[in-house]
Amino acid sequence: MKLTSWAIVPAVLALALAVETRARADEPKDLPPTPPAQQPKATGEKVGQAVDDTVQSIKRGVRATRDSLKEEYQKARTSVHDMGVHSRVYSRLHWDKDLANAPIEVDFHEGVATLKGSVKTLQAKVKAATLARDTIGVERVDDHLTVETAAPGVVKP
Repeated sequence: MKLTSWAIVPAVLALALAVETRARADEPKDLPPTPPAQQPKATGEKVGQAVDDTVQSIKRGVRATRDSLKEEYQKARTSVHDMGVHSRVYSRLHWDKDLANAPIEVDFHEGVATLKGSVKTLQAKVKAATLARDTIGVERVDDHLTVETAAPGVVKP
């Protein structure tokens, strides 16, 4: 074995000991003790069984850790992807000359871009939704934009 492999052994054994201690701490205290085995085991068998139990405990702990790490990795990956798509949509809307001064908020989660705020014209609203929809990574657009209306008797330039 390489030297780095030997360095992992104490860490794995410590993890197994911690898992075993935790499992024993979670066992109910009010149950009657289990009856002793019919035939007493030799010391070698006891040690072998203890080692086997510890190895199985380590394997369970490694599997649980692996599954947890996979789940957290997927969450982080999705979050980073969503941030990238969010910034692309935001940039396209705020750098467009027809939408540059419009107070548009963009939310993005799992392929859905949500647009909130207001625009001056219906054409600007359609353009904002189209720009968002045409951005790579956007699967659907929820358009909650409102069109500003002029007060009665006020003429827009």
